[in-house]
Amino acid sequence: MAGEFLSSTLPPSGAALPVSSSLTLEQKAAFVFVFLLFIFLGLLIVRCFRILLDPYRSMPSSTWTDYMEKDTFDYRIA
Repeated sequence: MAGEFLSSTLPPSGAALPVSSSLTLEQKAAFVFVFLLFIFLGLLIVRCFRILLDPYRSMPSSTWTDYMEKDTFDYRIA
């Protein structure tokens, strides 16, 4: 009796549910888009960690106060 119950509930190994291995065009486009988003996220994470480890490297060496030494009228003409 138990053997009949197990054989009736389990499908044979060759008759498994049909699985469609081909993806639609929308699914392929979605996978490519998600993959590109993960690459972009990885690049942003690396950039943020580099800024956190060395914040002064990303700053320019000159600031806007360097230009205040000259007369401001010279810069208005140019």
